[in-house]
Amino acid sequence: MKLKEDMNPVLLQVFRSVVWVYSVITFIPWYFFSGAGDNLERSRRIKARSISGKPAGPYRSVTSQEKLVACLYPGVDTLDKLFEYAATKFPQRDCLGTREVLSEEDELQPNGKVFKKVILGNYNWLSYEEAYHAAKCFGSGLAALGQRPQCNIAIVCETRAEWIMAAQACFMYNFPLVTLYATLGPTAIVHGLNETEVTHMITSKDLLQGRLKTILCDVPRLQHVIVVDSKPTSWPNMPRGIMVYNMDAVKEMGSKPDNIAVDRRQPEPSDIAVIMYTSGSTGIPKGVMISHGNIIAGITGMAERIPDLNETDTYIGYLPLAHVLELSAELVCISHGCRIGYSSPQTLADQSTKIKKGSKGDTSMLKPTLMAAVPEIMDRIYKNVMTKVEEMSKFQKTLFVLAYNYKMEQISKGYSTPLCDSLVFKRVRALLGGNTRVLLSGGAPLSAATQRFMNICLCCPVGQGYGLTETCGAGTISDMWDYSTGRVGAPLVCSEITLKDWEEGGYYSTDKPNPRGEILIGGPNVTMGYYKNQTKNREDFFVDENGQRWFCTGDIGEFHPDGCLKIIDRKKDLVKLQAGEYVSLGKVEAVLKNCSLIDNICAYANSDQFYVISFVVPNQKQLLALAEQMEVKGTWEEICNNSQMEKEVLRIITEAAISAKLERFEIPKKIRLSAEPWTPETGLVTDAFKLKRKELKTHYQEDIERMYGGK
Repeated sequence: MKLKEDMNPVLLQVFRSVVWVYSVITFIPWYFFSGAGDNLERSRRIKARSISGKPAGPYRSVTSQEKLVACLYPGVDTLDKLFEYAATKFPQRDCLGTREVLSEEDELQPNGKVFKKVILGNYNWLSYEEAYHAAKCFGSGLAALGQRPQCNIAIVCETRAEWIMAAQACFMYNFPLVTLYATLGPTAIVHGLNETEVTHMITSKDLLQGRLKTILCDVPRLQHVIVVDSKPTSWPNMPRGIMVYNMDAVKEMGSKPDNIAVDRRQPEPSDIAVIMYTSGSTGIPKGVMISHGNIIAGITGMAERIPDLNETDTYIGYLPLAHVLELSAELVCISHGCRIGYSSPQTLADQSTKIKKGSKGDTSMLKPTLMAAVPEIMDRIYKNVMTKVEEMSKFQKTLFVLAYNYKMEQISKGYSTPLCDSLVFKRVRALLGGNTRVLLSGGAPLSAATQRFMNICLCCPVGQGYGLTETCGAGTISDMWDYSTGRVGAPLVCSEITLKDWEEGGYYSTDKPNPRGEILIGGPNVTMGYYKNQTKNREDFFVDENGQRWFCTGDIGEFHPDGCLKIIDRKKDLVKLQAGEYVSLGKVEAVLKNCSLIDNICAYANSDQFYVISFVVPNQKQLLALAEQMEVKGTWEEICNNSQMEKEVLRIITEAAISAKLERFEIPKKIRLSAEPWTPETGLVTDAFKLKRKELKTHYQEDIERMYGGK
């Protein structure tokens, strides 16, 4: 994973000698003042043990060997109590922040397309006390509109302060909140709204005027739509029987003495807080029933892994709040009095697509200390920075590479490099505001190369986590002092993990050197099951003899001697080829995504064939440079459809696969270059950028037949 040092061997030796002298002189004072010895000790310690003494487990964190932890604070066992606790403890501290939109303008691109650009001002903040009062008024207003306790209410909205405020109102008044991704297709949204029989829905102006307007007639029980934007205040041309209100009007209604005085029915820990619809990576989305107690347990486990979490921290919220990672992360922050500033992928950084050149993106303004990210976003940062490194002068590039490799050696020993950080990596760190101290990765596996890059260039630890909607996003998170790559850490204090033998795949808890098997997660964070889907509940959930709930993840893992888990496979991603070899499609994709030519890739294999094929979204800048080098001309679509380009990209991919030590049968033999990127809007990936294999197969069916010789 080291970068190639392309310089004169004599100069390289001189550089290494200078570094050695510098290290010798500074090591002893730095070692004692920085606490490096303690960090090294922490990284090497045992983090989890099997409580049964058997290699299959169950494995628990060393801090919860006797009993799993289900509560963050004594007596705070529901989400309404959690928000009340935070509002009482941190009343005047900033809670929710939104940037003011100063102006919008259309910008003509060289290719003739018009992009909307925004100029944004400062963040405007609501204090904890103000946010609590607003949520209470909104909940009271919903009750005045006929919303009843333990009757479902839906939210289909972008990530913003109003989303979490509406959610807190629903938690207070015991309205189970149905969450649906704003980018789901109309069929999936209609399915979720009708299955949960909602009469009230919370959304935004843009969504109501866009994708939701056409489906309202397909949701016969829907009566009330609440729009979180303040304008417009009137909505003509709505289907008969549907009333539309603005959030401010509902809050005003709820603040009236007659309404606010009405006693609210407080939830119990066992009551449903959220029915969270999955992103639908394997078909029609399933609604996961999550109780108040489940979420409290999950965020208790997560909070324990974030060192020194307190009210001075700032979190940037931009991932979909309908995703369990983002919702849990924000609730963790609220429980500790942190401030949450809202953003979007289009306005996150100075270089983001909607930020006008010369103005500041959200990270530059907010300077967050905490951030959650899915691997797709971190892979983009990694590739963009490495592309810029390739464009540097020889001196600059050499300096970057030497500093990168030096820091890699140091952090593998548990040491920091303050001089490199301030001289070389300061500008890269500034991409995320310059103050980030913890970066949490979840939603999909993070490649070792990207994780190490983030450690080095962003100068902060990356806590790689593992969890699912069905476990409130909680399962494991790696220690911030653990600089190993490819692992997801030890079980959280709220959960325990058992490995179940999977004969078909050849994974057993008796395997050497490490026990392997299907990952089963148990604990108070394991959810109540799927909404109206008893068949799947019987397949995926069970209760043991002690009354504890367990979820069967379908993921294959192995436990290392220090109690950390590594995800090595997925049952659904495993395909048996014609000759009998098993191919893990996820493993192939994870390896090849590190290739600079690839923005995204989906490996595919038929069991009646003897080789793997792939659909590839190429990196536009890299592929155009390759086309120029090969003297291939044409539009972007023509270049992607060019057979010469396909062959050359396949050759480069094959080289990358061989150097990464993929088996011969795992290396794709044919590829299809896709001119269109895969975004949630295309329906080919989820909001968390997970591949929708079924939809991708349908989309590329003709190419599959061609690559397997059918055409």
